[in-house]
Amino acid sequence: METDTVAIIGPQSSEMAHVLSNLANELQVPLLSFTALDPSLSPLQYPFFVQTAPNDEFQMTAIAEMVSYFSWSEVIAIFSDDDQSRNGIITLGDKLADRRCRISYKAALPPEPSAKRGDILRELNKIQMMESRIIVLHSFSRTGLLVFEVAKSLGMMGKGYVWIASTSLSTVLDSFYPLKPEIANSIQGALTLRPHTPDSKRKRDFMSCWNQLSNGSIGFNPYGLYAYDTVWMIARAVRLLLDQGGKISFSNVTRLGGISGSTLNLSALNAFDGGKQLLSKILETNMTGLTGHVQFNQDRSRINPSYDIINAVGNGQRLVGYWSNHTGLSIVPPETLYSEKPNRSSSNQHLDKVVWPGGETARPRGWVFPNNGRELRIGIPRRVSYRDFVLLVNGTDKVQGYCIDVFLAAIKLLPYAFPYRFIPFGDGHRNPSYYELVNKIKSGVFDGVVGDIAIVTNRTRIVDFTLPYIESGLVVVAPVKKISSSAWSFARPFTPLMWAVTAAFFLIVGSVVWILEHRRNDEFRGPPKQQFVTILWFSFSTMFFSHRENTVSSLGRLVLIIWLFVVLIINSSYTASLTSFLTVQQLSSPIKGIDTLIGSNERIGFQVGSFTEGYLMEELNIPKSRLVPLGSPEEYALALERRNVAAVIDERPYVDLFLSEHCEFSVRGQEFTKSGWGFAFPRDSPLAIDMSTAILSLSENGELQKIHDRWLSKSACSSENSEDDIEQLDLKSFWGLFVICGIACMLALLVYFWLMFRKFSLLPPEELDTTSPSTSRSTRLQTFLSFVDEKVEKPKSSSKRKRESMSRIGYHINDESPHRSGRMDRNMSQNGDSWLTQ
Repeated sequence: METDTVAIIGPQSSEMAHVLSNLANELQVPLLSFTALDPSLSPLQYPFFVQTAPNDEFQMTAIAEMVSYFSWSEVIAIFSDDDQSRNGIITLGDKLADRRCRISYKAALPPEPSAKRGDILRELNKIQMMESRIIVLHSFSRTGLLVFEVAKSLGMMGKGYVWIASTSLSTVLDSFYPLKPEIANSIQGALTLRPHTPDSKRKRDFMSCWNQLSNGSIGFNPYGLYAYDTVWMIARAVRLLLDQGGKISFSNVTRLGGISGSTLNLSALNAFDGGKQLLSKILETNMTGLTGHVQFNQDRSRINPSYDIINAVGNGQRLVGYWSNHTGLSIVPPETLYSEKPNRSSSNQHLDKVVWPGGETARPRGWVFPNNGRELRIGIPRRVSYRDFVLLVNGTDKVQGYCIDVFLAAIKLLPYAFPYRFIPFGDGHRNPSYYELVNKIKSGVFDGVVGDIAIVTNRTRIVDFTLPYIESGLVVVAPVKKISSSAWSFARPFTPLMWAVTAAFFLIVGSVVWILEHRRNDEFRGPPKQQFVTILWFSFSTMFFSHRENTVSSLGRLVLIIWLFVVLIINSSYTASLTSFLTVQQLSSPIKGIDTLIGSNERIGFQVGSFTEGYLMEELNIPKSRLVPLGSPEEYALALERRNVAAVIDERPYVDLFLSEHCEFSVRGQEFTKSGWGFAFPRDSPLAIDMSTAILSLSENGELQKIHDRWLSKSACSSENSEDDIEQLDLKSFWGLFVICGIACMLALLVYFWLMFRKFSLLPPEELDTTSPSTSRSTRLQTFLSFVDEKVEKPKSSSKRKRESMSRIGYHINDESPHRSGRMDRNMSQNGDSWLTQ
């Protein structure tokens, strides 16, 4: 660099890139590397450093997506302890975390070439004792091949293991063919990545020339292609700089020459005056090279980074798919998908079949129980009540109960051995705190917890649960008394207010119909006493649809139709409710549910050790002074009988057992939480997933229900006590009907009186009472009321008018003189029937 330099290709290692990038910044000389791919080499810190190949961030993203694709959750990372490998593994951890996976162990090896066989053997012995069997290897080729050699000798390249190596292994596969037998045997089944370079005629021609130059002594891996393109990038950028009038000139950097005490001849270094312009031309590169389309994005990374996914099989390699930053995992070459819209959904991720270590084609589970002879420590609660769920037989190590039988049935369905040992938790005098029991998993005391463990929020923050094997939820238990039938049971379906409003509407409707029918309907006329009786009779007879009075006015018929519909609904509801009251066992209690308890100051009992106390205090804001801890069903019953507590709140499975022996109590209201019981394991433990699958299988084949019936089917009287009160029908259930009926009555009366006022105003003055000297309002009101009360004759039909006309004619004939009568007789005899017709 003491000579005047316009650009630098290299270095190969990221450690040297960190050092030289600072110098390149001072000299303003672009520094291009196709192998120093450390993700931490940021363009913000090193603006003159350019990575011409995809950096390791994309490689680690591809590995993380492969781990997620095969549904693994934990990996072990083996890496050389240098900047590039270390920072690559840090990036891998971040990418795995984005997909809910993690690195469970990081094995750091001495940097190449100082890694020895003993260093590798020591780390692999540790890994062999661990659960995870997914191993990611990120190192240079020499150290990587030595790791595979040692792993082969330890039996770690056999069935159940998964090895994913970074691009260093693919460079070996591409550079040396055929592989040496010892190398080929040690990497069988491993997966590796190779930077993807699209096939082209130019690339094939170049590879043909290379084979002629090397006489086939060494293959050409993709990083050689990136080196070739890097040279051309600089050449094109320099030519473009010169074509646009730029000059190659240098200036002395005085601040470097002022550094003393160094053997470096820094004063001889000159800064490139056109460095920024040349860097700009490099970043504007847009060409087609041996590696495909060469262009940089705003982050100064190569666009469309992609990798081939290679499976080491036999004496060579097999392509199983691709990864690209555009569409993720695919069996289609990435360049064919760049024109499509990016779609990274799981349904679009595909890879071909992989031959795994040991020759297996089925996807490895990815973890095993460590081969260290240690049994899993499974904590169980030492219960003193409700021992049907978990029972530790006195004087023995035998454990039984509903929860234990479910656990034992589930582990029989696991596809592997499950060494375990039950460890009781608790002093045996009172039920232990279940939160403390679950917390023992977090602290490493237990490897899992089995028992009646409710799945609640504060517990899911520290452990992973299986799927629930029984539904649960908090319910309220309170004393109840049976309601016996009485002589007044017929009145119970309706509340007093409902009875009063219904009776009032009977009278209101009867009165309205009487007003509307009074002037025209003879059945609604008569003496006042008779009319009052008619109103009462008509009103209440509609209850049974047995009214005999006909309505003749349109308004009256409209009101009656609406009222009869209301009566139909009320009758049907009354009948159904009365039937329920007389046929269903009725229980009465002042406690109707959790809302009743929250709104009162009554004391509430709860089971010792359960989450109920915390839930009532934190979620429902019930003071601790109102909560009474109870330890057994006997204490429940005693506290309720003595009224020490108004109710007990507990989970449904416990309550069902309690009510099977105490028929004088009952569940009040509905469950006000929904949860279940599950088995707890450490966070991200594969056991939680496998046990959940086993529980689903037990549910589907009916075994789960058989275990439940064997232990918990003791509901001798809980079924009858579980009936809630049948509530009386209240006004709120029918107020809509009454409103409609009331509006109809009001509108009918308004229309009716408007018509009456209109007719009254059209009466001639001589028909009004004008004899009175006073025309006061009271006089007109009396006249109007008389008009309203007046009987209106019905219009007469034509036949009736003819009969009345005949009657008047006969009357006149009888009143005439004999002479006239005789003449009439003669005329009648002459005219005959024609006269009668006239």
